Amino acid sequence: MARLVLSHTSPLIGLSRVEGLSWPAELFGRVFVTLEVARELRGGSSLESEIENAFKAGWISVYEAAEAETEPSGIPKAPPPHLGRGEWSSLRAAASFKGQVLLLLDDRLARREARALGIEFIGTAAIITMAARRGLIPSARDIFEALLQSDFRLSPAVIRAALRESGAS
Repeated sequence: MARLVLSHTSPLIGLSRVEGLSWPAELFGRVFVTLEVARELRGGSSLESEIENAFKAGWISVYEAAEAETEPSGIPKAPPPHLGRGEWSSLRAAASFKGQVLLLLDDRLARREARALGIEFIGTAAIITMAARRGLIPSARDIFEALLQSDFRLSPAVIRAALRESGAS
């Protein structure tokens, strides 16, 4: 398992929409976010109290080391135009960590950047699959349906693959 698990905003928000915000804690233990992602998570979301409770419980923590780093692995501080500040801060933090890291990340363009940087990542669908395999949820299919009804975007191909992986196809 990775020594450090970092998350971008999207997986945590998606999981909170289906009452699954505790799953990363059960699967990985402690999950870190950058200061920029913490600001996004706490920024007026209707899920703010649930996310704040996760911070208070200590299983979501701010990873501040990357914020102080300058140009980790030659990565510029400013994000490219196709990525947001939270995504970019997560990628920079993952690149600056000297050890095995797993990044929780959904955005297709951010995943392309992670791949180019050699950063291991999984998304919301993989977390749901892992939760199903561990018996944390009774039905991955029901969770995906609820997630889609909440306007969270996942491609049908990703959902089909996740359902096959979870054994619910």
